[in-house]
Amino acid sequence: MKKTSRGRGLVWGVLALLALALVVVATGGFDSSGDESTSVRGQTVQRGPLRISVLERGNLQAADSVVLKSQIEGRTTILFLIEEGTWVDEGDLLCELDTSELEEQRVSQEISVQNREAAHVKAKQNHAIQVSSNESDIAAAERKLRFAILDRTKYLEGDHPLDLQAHDEGILIAEEELQLAAQDLEWSKRLAEKGFLESTQLDADRIAKNRSEAKLNQEKRELVLLKEYEHPRQLEELDADVEEAQRELERVKLRARARIVDYEAEVRTSEAQFDLEREKLTKLDTQIANAKIFAPRPGMVVYWQESNRWGGSDDPLQEGAEVRERQELITLPSAGTMVAQASLHESVLEQVRLGMPCLVTVDAVPDLTFRGRVGFKAVLPDQVSRWVNPDLRVYRTEIVLDGSDERLRPGMSCSVEIVVDELDETLFIPLQAIFLDAGSTVAFVERGEGFEMRSIESGLNDGKWVEVRSGLEEGEVVLLSEPPGANLRREAMEESTGEWPAASEYAGGESTPKKDDPKDQKGMPSAEERAKWLESRGGGGKPGEGASRPRSGAGTTGSTN
Repeated sequence: MKKTSRGRGLVWGVLALLALALVVVATGGFDSSGDESTSVRGQTVQRGPLRISVLERGNLQAADSVVLKSQIEGRTTILFLIEEGTWVDEGDLLCELDTSELEEQRVSQEISVQNREAAHVKAKQNHAIQVSSNESDIAAAERKLRFAILDRTKYLEGDHPLDLQAHDEGILIAEEELQLAAQDLEWSKRLAEKGFLESTQLDADRIAKNRSEAKLNQEKRELVLLKEYEHPRQLEELDADVEEAQRELERVKLRARARIVDYEAEVRTSEAQFDLEREKLTKLDTQIANAKIFAPRPGMVVYWQESNRWGGSDDPLQEGAEVRERQELITLPSAGTMVAQASLHESVLEQVRLGMPCLVTVDAVPDLTFRGRVGFKAVLPDQVSRWVNPDLRVYRTEIVLDGSDERLRPGMSCSVEIVVDELDETLFIPLQAIFLDAGSTVAFVERGEGFEMRSIESGLNDGKWVEVRSGLEEGEVVLLSEPPGANLRREAMEESTGEWPAASEYAGGESTPKKDDPKDQKGMPSAEERAKWLESRGGGGKPGEGASRPRSGAGTTGSTN
């Protein structure tokens, strides 16, 4: 029981000490006095040259590089990959991709090509046979037409005139025979009257005359039949034969064209299918050949690092890794000009223009500073950064270095300073010495033991230093925090703008102040927020540009933090 009571006493003692410590901290310590004001350090207003610049972090890349991609459709596996950083010559093997599946497809495709080739040859032969058959049929029909025309001509110019002549000659002979028979009968009558001729002979002569008359009549009737019936009928039949032969020739030609169209279509179809299969085979051969990637020129091997939507990189490139079609695998940078790639925040985008001078310091070579110029500024924001932070808008920018060094390598980290403006002679103070009073820009100037709140006109700023165009004199000391009793008119500010400027208006994007933002006990915005507010109020300069620094000859005094 004694041990338990002693332990409880120890616990209560520790709790009492903790409570006492909290009270001391809350009251500012035992030595603090409510009547004494906290001492505030100031910064001297300086005059001199001031460089307004944008500072960003970036990476080095070769200005001229060859990107080698996978040319195999679908996905495949890396069988061989040369070590990164290796110096290669033109024609050296860099990477080999798996083609086992393509080889199987090629065997099957080669069989398809042979089958299509046989079908195409057969279609061409059938077409040739049909062409020959059509030519024979057309020749026979044309020959039949010629014969029909010849038959008609033969009848009109030969057979019919001969028939007419034969009947005319028959009539003429029949008339002569009738004339002779009539003379014989007349003599026989005279002799019979005188008794010199028997009656039987007279009857015979009379019959002969009658026969001659009948023959003459028959010849005349046959001539009439020939002219009025047989000749028109024969002529019409011959004309009909000619017309039928002409129509048959046309039908034969139409049938020939109809049959040949089918065979021609079969030839075209088989040829197209054959060409398609050959193209597939050629494509497979090309893809199999592209499985081995050779160096198109000398250079150092650098693996391509592809960023995903979360801002990181995908699986590292290595043997056994799976790659997709058109995926970048290797870059061969040139040994010449280098560029620094950086991302600019949207708040400083309009300040940076193409051709602006730049200073680049490479982390691996800190003793050298390279000069350069802005060579490229993206029109649209980077999509990868939007996946990481939907409220963040950064734009890819490239700075072309004027010089080079053999120690520089693609992928090295670097610091980029883009010189926005060079102010030769100007007054400047730290940005945190700027305050807002009902929307006006003010600063607190030391006056002996007190201070004076003075309206000023600010100019360019970059988040650390700000140009003072009027309101301050060189050598005056400005306070870096709001002194006690300043009583800035925040209520008037709220009435004029509707609300006190939120952190998003100062810092560019955050809807609520960050926990680590430095603010005084009365909720004053940080230096970065003030820079943003100055920009929105048209006070010149844009925040978020990194740090500007006085050029040589512009020294600083007092606190700058």
